[in-house]
Amino acid sequence: MSWNSSTSVPDRIFASLPYLLPLIVGVQFGMFLFREFPVLSLFFVPLQPLLSLYYSIPFAGLIIFFVLLFAVVRNNNISRFIRFNTMQAILLNIILAITGLVVQLLGNALPILAVQTLFNMLFLGTVAAVGYSVVQSLLGRYAEIPTLSEAVHMQVR
Repeated sequence: MSWNSSTSVPDRIFASLPYLLPLIVGVQFGMFLFREFPVLSLFFVPLQPLLSLYYSIPFAGLIIFFVLLFAVVRNNNISRFIRFNTMQAILLNIILAITGLVVQLLGNALPILAVQTLFNMLFLGTVAAVGYSVVQSLLGRYAEIPTLSEAVHMQVR
C-alpha cells in the first residue's frame, strides 16, 4: 500500500525509529562478518551508544517490547502507519530473539560452519529488511515484507 499524501513528515520519522530495535539485536549476528571484513563494522559505529545502553540495562529488550506494544501498537490515537511499522519492527525482533535462543540451546550440536552461515544470513537479512523498511517508511509507504506484513496487518486494526 502506498499512501504518500496521508502521512506527515513527523509520522514518517516516528514510523522509522522502531526499526532501530531489530537492528540493535541483529548486529550481534554480524560478528563473523565483522571479523572477516572489519570495515563493515564502521557502518555500525553510530549505533554504539544505543548498543551499550541496550545491553547494559537488564531486560531492556523485554521492557522496550512491552512499551512499544502497549503505548504505540495498541494506542488507537496514534496513526495506523506508525503502529504498523512499530509492530513490524517488534515481529522482526521476535524472530531474531527466537533464532538466537535456538542457536544457544543447540550450543555445540551445530557445526561451526552452520552457525556462521546462519548468523551471516540473519545479519544480512536483518540489515536488508530494516533498510528496506526505513526507506519505505521515510517515503510514506508501507513496507510490505511477505508473510511478516500479513501478520502485522492482522494485529494492527
